[in-house]
Amino acid sequence: MTRTRMPAATAPRTAALLVAAALTVTACGAGGTAAGARDAGPAAAQARIPTTDVVSGVRKDPAAAALLPADVRARGTLRLASSIGTPPGATYLPDGRTPAGQDIDFADAVGKVLGLKLTREVAGFEAILPALDSGKYDVGTGNFGVTDERRRTLDFVTYINDGQGFAVRRDSPLKKVTALTRLCGLKVATGAGTTFEATLTEHRHECTDAGKPPYDVQTYADQGALWISLQQGRSDVVMSTVNGLRYAVAQQPGLRFLNEFKRLDVGFAFKKGTPLAPAFRAAVNRLKKEGTYDRILRKWGTTPSALAVSRISPPEIH
Repeated sequence: MTRTRMPAATAPRTAALLVAAALTVTACGAGGTAAGARDAGPAAAQARIPTTDVVSGVRKDPAAAALLPADVRARGTLRLASSIGTPPGATYLPDGRTPAGQDIDFADAVGKVLGLKLTREVAGFEAILPALDSGKYDVGTGNFGVTDERRRTLDFVTYINDGQGFAVRRDSPLKKVTALTRLCGLKVATGAGTTFEATLTEHRHECTDAGKPPYDVQTYADQGALWISLQQGRSDVVMSTVNGLRYAVAQQPGLRFLNEFKRLDVGFAFKKGTPLAPAFRAAVNRLKKEGTYDRILRKWGTTPSALAVSRISPPEIH
């Protein structure tokens, strides 16, 4: 069982902001609902969120649970921080309070395999990783890509493969981004504190090195605002997760998915040196063996993101 803790006003306020963002886009002639979230997705398509229960039938696996530290087994609980955005990663159901999404299902299923109660606290994407290091949370979810930079200070247990990609308005002349220099002179919108922001910032100099105007990196903590910026022409292209972009474009007229740019494994995040990693890896692999893993991916339309096996902090995919 997973219990969710959040400030009383947080969820309704978030839902209201997302609805407001959707209405703003529609009122400005976008011809559809807005999309918005950390992983990119439709903010106002709540009726389309799948609600199939694929987790309640999961049973505890004594072998996986035996890998937990003795104090965790005795306590029977873990503190889980979840970044909530929109599908397929994580969002709220129409009640504005109940988390739903691929990340939510995987965390809940792993908790059941390990026989643990997860106390979920909703937290901002940028806040989760440093909070893990400080010991505030035991584990975090938020479509965290496993990069070499992050592996220096954190541990990860992988459960899907996603990656970086781009989306544009349908009338954009941009056809494919094979190198970041294809973005020179453009306004690129992305999520604040993400690997996308880090990648864009790191390589921005390549434009000036090539004698071209640099691209402008526009970061958004509120993803509804990010998609509004694209719809209204204040940005030229969005960089985000492959799964999230595909989902968002499918829900919004006038946008198109451009292409994948780079693949990344995605994992549960932990403080460096955590003793929890072997148990989480065993739990994910148990879910693969008994079928729940594939059912979660089918539910959220992300079957191409399946991993052959879960690993602990694997090297970044280059």
